[in-house]
Amino acid sequence: MFGQKHASGFPMDEKDLLKECLSGNTRAQKLLYERYSPKMFGVCLRYASDRSMAEDFLQEGFIRVFMKLGSFKSQGSLEGWMRRIMVNTALEILRKKDILRNSVELTFPNQHHGGLQEGLHTEPEADEDANDDITGQISADILHQTISEMPVGFRTVFNLYAVENYTHKEIANLVGISEGTSKSQFARARVWLQKRLNENNRFRHAGQ
Repeated sequence: MFGQKHASGFPMDEKDLLKECLSGNTRAQKLLYERYSPKMFGVCLRYASDRSMAEDFLQEGFIRVFMKLGSFKSQGSLEGWMRRIMVNTALEILRKKDILRNSVELTFPNQHHGGLQEGLHTEPEADEDANDDITGQISADILHQTISEMPVGFRTVFNLYAVENYTHKEIANLVGISEGTSKSQFARARVWLQKRLNENNRFRHAGQ
């Protein structure tokens, strides 16, 4: 509620908190971090291979948030603006580590997951509703866990398109691939996800 005070004495209103942060008030900056870091860490986890890497993304991302805070024009939500910084930071670090350049061009993962390799050597159709049935039958936690197990190239493109709502043209520019490759990777990621969810679903039912 507007005018509500935090225990530290700072207003909870976003506009006032931003003003305090821009004035260099370290207590306000700490409050901003505490308010948004849990959600931003969740964003970072989507692109990291482990929690340690996600923490690196988060730390570097917040450095950039505070450096660029004066450029936030209140056009849209602060959370959305910060989220984009976190995603861009993660992608930049991944590019510098040369993780994306090769992995995103993979046709399918080389890891052996039982029957997952079978039938995955043809170009899949980019059917947006291909795995709606299975995803509607599982919990959000299982879905998020399965997405986190995707090969990094699949996971990156899938998250950028399906979660962050970037277009394939934007993804191509962000990741350094062609627009066609982005579309292909997304289609293949959906096939990978559907097959993994179906396989896990069969295992769960077999154990009951």
